[in-house]
Amino acid sequence: MSKFALNTALPRYLRTEKERIEKIAQGYGLDFFPVIFEMLTYDQMNEIAAYGGFPSRYPHWRFGMEYEQLSKSYEYGLSKIYEMVINNNPSYAYLLEGNSLTDQKLVMAHVFGHVDFFKNNFCFRSTDLDHRGPIVDPVRRSDDYDPDRKWIDKMANHGARVARHIERHGINKVEAFIDHCLSLENLIDPWAPFTGRPAPREEEDPTEEPMDTYKLRAKEYMDSFINPEEILEAQRKKRQEQRKPERKVPERPERDVLKFLLDHAPLDRWERDVLEIIREETYYFVPQRQTKIMNEGWASYWHSKMMTEKVLDASEIIDYAENNAGVMATAPGRFNPYKVGVELYRYIEDRWNKGRFGREWEECTDLDAKRTWDMRLGLGREKIFQVRALYNDVTFIDEFLTPEFIIDQKMYTFGFSGRNDRFEIESREFKEVKEKLLFQLTNFGDPYIRVVDANYGNRGELLLEHVHGGFDLRADYARETLVALVRCWKRPVGVATRMDNKPVLLRYDGKEHAMTPYKL
Repeated sequence: MSKFALNTALPRYLRTEKERIEKIAQGYGLDFFPVIFEMLTYDQMNEIAAYGGFPSRYPHWRFGMEYEQLSKSYEYGLSKIYEMVINNNPSYAYLLEGNSLTDQKLVMAHVFGHVDFFKNNFCFRSTDLDHRGPIVDPVRRSDDYDPDRKWIDKMANHGARVARHIERHGINKVEAFIDHCLSLENLIDPWAPFTGRPAPREEEDPTEEPMDTYKLRAKEYMDSFINPEEILEAQRKKRQEQRKPERKVPERPERDVLKFLLDHAPLDRWERDVLEIIREETYYFVPQRQTKIMNEGWASYWHSKMMTEKVLDASEIIDYAENNAGVMATAPGRFNPYKVGVELYRYIEDRWNKGRFGREWEECTDLDAKRTWDMRLGLGREKIFQVRALYNDVTFIDEFLTPEFIIDQKMYTFGFSGRNDRFEIESREFKEVKEKLLFQLTNFGDPYIRVVDANYGNRGELLLEHVHGGFDLRADYARETLVALVRCWKRPVGVATRMDNKPVLLRYDGKEHAMTPYKL
């Protein structure tokens, strides 16, 4: 993308609009990093989108595949990228050449909402490059908070490192290893940056044997010659080492499989470097997955407020309404994070403005009183700013999704009916809708895998455990994951799980896959 660096600056009229919208956003209380907007053509936008929003990444065939998919989707009229914004300091945002002025204003307002969220939501503290150690109090920060988030530079450095490995070892060898690493990239602990676990203490042996235990029988005047103190001390230490139980690796189940491989797998130096790059970039994208609904809802809330109250004139309202309706539209059987997020923020604001919270509200059983309840507290704006900082998607939905909201938004669960050979509505019950939504959000819908034994069967095999949450592992995915793990561990690997409600061990020894009964 370096050849585009000189011709992506905004034209003067858009720079003027950007400065105006920035002041409006600050007037509403938004607090964001400096934002740099660039103008891209369709091809440039697709290229950057293929790289995950970054101008430069490590070389790999998947980026080309994603570029082709995006290009074809745009050419056939199936999709169109209006904007992209990067969690960086300063943040970079891209506008699409050819959009109308109303669209560009909408995107700018939306971007300022995103960048405010990047700076203030606690999940994104894990992307601060200048923070060392676990983040045990992610909410507390200094008044002049200005973190190092130069991820554009870091991603470019990653690309240079991988390019050097390709020069030394060949593109086929390095790409094949990256393929395996990408198969494992979701085997991490999303909350590892916020876990301040102390190192386990070594327990002393309370039954220490006396020195006389190791003495040979001797007369008193010969004792110092027959039983030298250094020999007795050496024998005592040797006996203690023999009595000390062999430690299991890991001592407790390890959820961050990639870190365990980096620490214990017999990888070459370049392989360890590549795996470390994949792990670092995976952790960069974790907060965006943890807050998809909140992030998009927050940006949509503010672009709607800014556009309708401050930015647009009367001649632009219809165009804005049409484009905004396209973003908020929810097709039957689909989940739109923009729509659910913005409506839930508005719902929270309305509740706290009217005082519909607390013990008195919860214990009220008079439906007419609840329908007209309005204490005129005016705490809504303050509350949504607090929510923006302290919650992620799971806690956001868990705490603020209510039966009234489900009914108002016409939410329901659906599934495939074998009898009628089609997808049908399963339930409109609040509990079932909420549980299904939370289940999909927890761990991003990925299986929960952890390392439990690095020397399974005393054969140096790696044993992992699938914490079964009601859904079996996909057999084809499991096989490919085991292949990738064997490539890193270089010995057989197994994963204990349940298939058809029976405990089994899926194992791969480098040549053949096997499934055997296993006692969990």
